[in-house]
Amino acid sequence: MSAAIAVLAAAGLALLSVPLQRGTLGTPAPTTAVVAPAPPPPAPPVPLAPEELSNRVVPTIVTITTRSALGTTAGTGIVLGPRSPHGSDAIVLTNHHVVDGGMEIAATSMRDRSAYAVEVLGYDGSRDLAVLRLPGAANLPAAQLGSSESVRVGEPVTAVGNAEGGGVPVSAPGAVTRVGVTVMTRNSVDGSRNELSNLIEVDANVRPGDSGGPLVDAVGDVVGVNSAGNAVEPGVTPEPAPKAYAIPIDAAMSLVEQVLSGRASDTVHIGPTPLLGVSVRDHRGQQTGTRDGAEVTVVGYRSPAEGVGLARGDVIVEFDGVPIHSSADLNLRMVTLHPGDQVRLRWIDAAGAERSGSLVLQEGPPR
Repeated sequence: MSAAIAVLAAAGLALLSVPLQRGTLGTPAPTTAVVAPAPPPPAPPVPLAPEELSNRVVPTIVTITTRSALGTTAGTGIVLGPRSPHGSDAIVLTNHHVVDGGMEIAATSMRDRSAYAVEVLGYDGSRDLAVLRLPGAANLPAAQLGSSESVRVGEPVTAVGNAEGGGVPVSAPGAVTRVGVTVMTRNSVDGSRNELSNLIEVDANVRPGDSGGPLVDAVGDVVGVNSAGNAVEPGVTPEPAPKAYAIPIDAAMSLVEQVLSGRASDTVHIGPTPLLGVSVRDHRGQQTGTRDGAEVTVVGYRSPAEGVGLARGDVIVEFDGVPIHSSADLNLRMVTLHPGDQVRLRWIDAAGAERSGSLVLQEGPPR
């Protein structure tokens, strides 16, 4: 049966029978098939006016305030709604750099100013994404998610967020200028850098505080997570054209599902963050005639590192039997660990002597 005839049958329409010609048993006679007209394509969605778009999006975001050792930072989060197994709570998506180092993290609904505590369920610093849980926030409306696969250059978009950390929602309209872009981002708080790939570039004026907020299409569906912009200080002339970057929502939601399913990886950390108690930088041994490793620049007071005898200037060269050649190597080993885990370190002290010791990791801020 042809595809056209099959469609007719499903619709309950009568089909033409296929009679046999006399004297030619088994040979079908020519027939004319009845073909139903193709249904008209669905009408394109009607773009929302700026006020309508704001009314749809703003109730689905929260402001995020993070207090760290470097000060207080502000950002934005996208409410994804209650998701199993946290049915009485709300799951929120934001940037990792919004909660990085946070000793205290709080969220406030843009809908009714309700305040909520924040638990970091998991994160991927390499993709600048974090998944949060807001206890008792299941009543917050969830954002309507679109698909970043449909994003095309020239399409209108709007970034919505807590611009400049003022706690007031601000919309920044613009258009998609490029897709699939790779950029090197710089954290405005600590100066750290991170390479992000496959981003959506827009000409919207995204500001500090918008980080983690939604980039929405013309009907208010989320197509990206705002992550970086070229915002400049007021009064700078000539002022550059606005340019900002968003993580595609499809890629972001794959991280959300991974975190909620509890699947850690080399870059995805699940649950509370372990604390070793040191800050480190790369140590190039060829310059000093020693081994490569992670050089200790700061040792936390009463931290596991201080307890085992690590000091500023020491170079960590081994972590649980795995060689450490750089600060990135050490950070990579920490991603899959949790508070309470016991680890063994080997390091070179300032006098050039090799030392080792075991310690138990404490709980610390997300890193």
